[in-house]
Amino acid sequence: MIFDADRLRQLCPEASADIIEKIAPALDKHAPDAGITTLLRRSHLIAQLAHESAGFRRLVENLNYSPSRIAQVWPRLAKRADKLAHKPEALANAAYANKIGNGDEASGDGWRYRGRGLIQLTGRDNYRAASAQLGLSLPSNPDQAAEPDTAVQIALWFWRSRACNVAADLDDVEAVTRKINGGINGLADREHLTERAKRIFTTQPSEGLIA
Repeated sequence: MIFDADRLRQLCPEASADIIEKIAPALDKHAPDAGITTLLRRSHLIAQLAHESAGFRRLVENLNYSPSRIAQVWPRLAKRADKLAHKPEALANAAYANKIGNGDEASGDGWRYRGRGLIQLTGRDNYRAASAQLGLSLPSNPDQAAEPDTAVQIALWFWRSRACNVAADLDDVEAVTRKINGGINGLADREHLTERAKRIFTTQPSEGLIA
């Protein structure tokens, strides 16, 4: 195995044991079908997944934000930050209302279709698109996106749909990040993880690959 739990743990020592034990076999099974067949592609993919999932510690978006963090991430909500702070459901409904296929704030779509999985699939439109491509029922069962095997399949679909292998082949972390994130949030951490991954996800046995 290339994507085994030991390698994932080397990359992210604080990872959830339950998560990495379950996603490792799914990654090893499905990654080649997404063209993840070279060291560069493996390294860029796994680094992005690690960052998006907080070091493989969660598969559901954390929306328990302080007022200052809300104002930083969603400036348009700055005036409401005190009321939305530490209220994940209310924040999700406010932050994701009337975008990505969601209804208004009262619809509850923001919370229903909040970020899930290894790549933080977000919004009704993206849940629908992933379902159509993968033969799933995510709009009616959004929690399925946080199930490890499904999370891997969604992440690889998302990766393919945005031609991330092209940027990975150029070893361009910023370009990959823009495709995944839509911006460059967390770029320094993504760069650090990518460099570590290059030393870990080789075709060699996984023991002792990195200090």
